[in-house]
Amino acid sequence: MTSRTVGLALAAVIAVAFSSTSALAQQPAAQAALVKDVANLSTKFTGLAKVMAGKYDWKPGQGVRSAGDVFNLIVTENNMLAGVLSGAGGGMARTPAITDPAALQEALRTSYDKLGKAVTALSPADLNASVKMFGMDMTKQDAVLMILLDQHEHLGQSIAYARSNAVVPPWSK
Repeated sequence: MTSRTVGLALAAVIAVAFSSTSALAQQPAAQAALVKDVANLSTKFTGLAKVMAGKYDWKPGQGVRSAGDVFNLIVTENNMLAGVLSGAGGGMARTPAITDPAALQEALRTSYDKLGKAVTALSPADLNASVKMFGMDMTKQDAVLMILLDQHEHLGQSIAYARSNAVVPPWSK
């Protein structure tokens, strides 16, 4: 996927975010776009986790998340959001950081698979259902958009980390 395609996908997600709160519920194609974005983020983050193996401790400065910290945060966010969407609950409880590259790549894939299934399972009514996340009341649709937009920011952060270490993201040519 080119950076232009990623930019267009992100623009589409942002456009949905600024539309009326029932727009996603009325447009199954928009929900499919979110599921596709979850899959895209999975591919990108697992790819970066693979090429950054051995550099998980690297961070650009004191008090900043390391590369491994970012990947572990993504796993935590995905599991938390999947729990919120499915009604199984989900908090941002910190679990021990995964440091083994193969295990972290698998945790990323598994968490994104879980999130993709949770988003796919939502009905239009579910998308408009109220949930509490980070102490705020919002719809499930808003929760998905909040986390996906945040993860795009972390994706940019992770790409910068890779390039700072002379590591080329796997999709770059």
